Amino acid sequence: MSLIVTGTIGIDTVHTPSARAEGVLGGSCSYFAAAASFFCPVRVVAAVGGDWPNEHRTTLSSFKDICLDGLEVRPASRTFAWGGRYHEDMNRRETLFTELGVLAEDPPKVPEAYRDSAFVFLANTHPAVQLDLLQQFPNRRLAVADTMDLWINVAHAELMTLMRSVDGIVLNDSEAEQLTESRNAITAARRILEAGPSFVVVKKGEHGSVLVHREGVSVIPAFPAEEHQVVDPTGAGDSFAGGLMGHIAETGSTGFDTVRAALAWGTVVASYTIEAHGLDRLRGITRRDIDQRFGHLRDVARVG
Repeated sequence: MSLIVTGTIGIDTVHTPSARAEGVLGGSCSYFAAAASFFCPVRVVAAVGGDWPNEHRTTLSSFKDICLDGLEVRPASRTFAWGGRYHEDMNRRETLFTELGVLAEDPPKVPEAYRDSAFVFLANTHPAVQLDLLQQFPNRRLAVADTMDLWINVAHAELMTLMRSVDGIVLNDSEAEQLTESRNAITAARRILEAGPSFVVVKKGEHGSVLVHREGVSVIPAFPAEEHQVVDPTGAGDSFAGGLMGHIAETGSTGFDTVRAALAWGTVVASYTIEAHGLDRLRGITRRDIDQRFGHLRDVARVG
């Protein structure tokens, strides 16, 4: 089934306790598309500037089921750029700089050939932009949006409008608390359901994720990774979303059991992303690797 992602493609500079990486291919679209491509074809709608390196296009094109016909290259503009530093525990980071570049301009246009997309993921950007993009997919079966603390603060009304228009919301635990004033992830998600979506996914980092669906609740643990395996957490959340949506689009089902299983598939793909900078680790694996790790997660999580 047709899956589309709208969001950012960027150039990252990442500092971790053990290394520094510059000029890394980043952005929500990049990680999402790479992760989803293991499950189904994925279409990308994004914009980059004239400074976007050719090798970054080569990297994205190396994933066989990513379509870049919706990627706009704006020669006179600059690509979105981000720099961050992770602390020793790798769960905390600080932003060193953000250069909006093309993100300060009009959003990219959705190609006519993409408008029949059935599964839509609106990666993190201003909720008004997300809503405008959403309305360009009249045949959608499922639409899911990501958000962040910034929009909760400065675009709350637009975010609430967006939530009435999508089927699912993905956000982390601190954002869920900020939005609902509840520290309990399940309580927070239930309050978000009251705004309109059919399900809410609350990401809890190394503690896994929580699904609160109108048909039930499920908790998925993170894949058990040892400290030395975590090289760079950047993009883990977007990879998680890519695996999640990829599985849903692959099965063509949107019910509770499918979404619950999709969280586990997203968790597995994200566990590979954190083992290297950028998309380096995902480029080196196959669907068979993902299937094997999924089996390991299933065994670890089994109770009774």
